[in-house]
Amino acid sequence: MLKELQDKRAILVKELEEFRNKRNELNNESNKWSSERNELNRTSKMLMDKAQHYKHERDEYNKKVSDSKMERDYYNKKINEINTRIGKIKKECNITGSSVDELKKEIESLEFRQQTMVLSPDKEKGLVTQITSLVSEYKTKMEAIEKNTGLKLALEELEDIRKKASECHERVTEYADMAQEYHDKMIRAFKKGEAIRAKSDRVHKKFVKIQDEADNQHHLFIKTQKEIRELDRMINSISKRGREDKRKVERIKVRKEAEAIYDLFRHGEKISTEDLMLLQRSDLL
Repeated sequence: MLKELQDKRAILVKELEEFRNKRNELNNESNKWSSERNELNRTSKMLMDKAQHYKHERDEYNKKVSDSKMERDYYNKKINEINTRIGKIKKECNITGSSVDELKKEIESLEFRQQTMVLSPDKEKGLVTQITSLVSEYKTKMEAIEKNTGLKLALEELEDIRKKASECHERVTEYADMAQEYHDKMIRAFKKGEAIRAKSDRVHKKFVKIQDEADNQHHLFIKTQKEIRELDRMINSISKRGREDKRKVERIKVRKEAEAIYDLFRHGEKISTEDLMLLQRSDLL
């Protein structure tokens, strides 16, 4: 019985070591997957935070686009109002035909043509005549404008409002480009963050699977440990009983020897010092 228990204990001790080693190996592997998952989650969060930042910037620029459009529309409305006023003044003063701005642009175009193109004498003469006529018309209209304070002020106001409307339009374009740039950055960051998060989820599944295996090995380790402790209690109990039985047999043997010596002593036989000590130990003297 004792030998069987000791043999079983030896087998369990070997299994216990295998469960411990396998558990530790799996825990090390699960720690590796856990670290990789945590790093992926940190990277994903960083990208999502960036995407949120880009979204905020995009929304800010879209608001600026909206505000600048409203401002531009306001100035365009003012331009239409001033043009209407200028048209009425011109009609009242009999200033018809092309505006001074249109005349100036046409003169500059014809002068550039004269300077850069090779023309026959007749064509060049005709071009010079046309330029002279336009310059004369331009001067006449400028003089009329200079004399008409209301028209002059209206044209100056128109020029100022047009400049402001143009600046607003430039801002609309600039802000719209910036909004699109941040939108593109936001989309790229979101997509990259989502891809990394998906990878993190796959790594987490591996971590959970291996951790479950490690937990199972730990459960077997604990179970085997308990079985070994129970066997140890049984082995110790049997060993203790064996030692007690052995001591009991030894005491009986000594008692019998002491009784034999005592009989000799009673009959006057001579006994040795050792025999005497044996009798004393046996409480026969």
